[in-house]
Amino acid sequence: MLKKCFGFNLLVALPLVFLFGCVESGKVDQGRVVAFDKDKKLVTIIRDKKIDTLNPDYSYLPPLTYSLPADPAETGPLPKAGGRMKLDAEKNQIIIFDSKTQNFKTIDFKPIEKKTGVERQDPLIQGKKFPMVDPQKKTVTIYSSRQKLLETIGLSEEYFALPESTWDAGDEVRIYYKEEGKSLRFMNITQTDIFKK
Repeated sequence: MLKKCFGFNLLVALPLVFLFGCVESGKVDQGRVVAFDKDKKLVTIIRDKKIDTLNPDYSYLPPLTYSLPADPAETGPLPKAGGRMKLDAEKNQIIIFDSKTQNFKTIDFKPIEKKTGVERQDPLIQGKKFPMVDPQKKTVTIYSSRQKLLETIGLSEEYFALPESTWDAGDEVRIYYKEEGKSLRFMNITQTDIFKK
């Protein structure tokens, strides 16, 4: 009886050893999308140094560019790009990625109105598109579902020449690859996970 069990276990184990032994392991990258070229199928991210969905650290430079997988079945929802890396409601600062300088920029703002504990299902945000940019009032209203924060900030006039996407957080994505710059699997975490920007 013992010999039979051993023989059966060996038959089950050997194919698994063979299978995993022959699979070449790849690498995983994760970050926030700052640029997306739909025609060329190229996505540019700022890597999350922590790879922590709840407490990300988008401070890795230079930005990294990947081509989307050749197999459409390995590509999740296409990403949305944005320039907002961090909204610091305590220091009244917003950190953006400046595509011209290919670097980060910290901008001080004047807090106008702030509401905390705002869930995605809250009537305050339902049916509204964020960020809400008002050049006349010189304000931008931002909603961060990760921080559960809805805040209207006041900015200097110079910043209203920037595109609206500057104040939006790009989608967070996860990329599986073996060769630098060529993704084999592309997952849009923002659109598939419960934790969003």
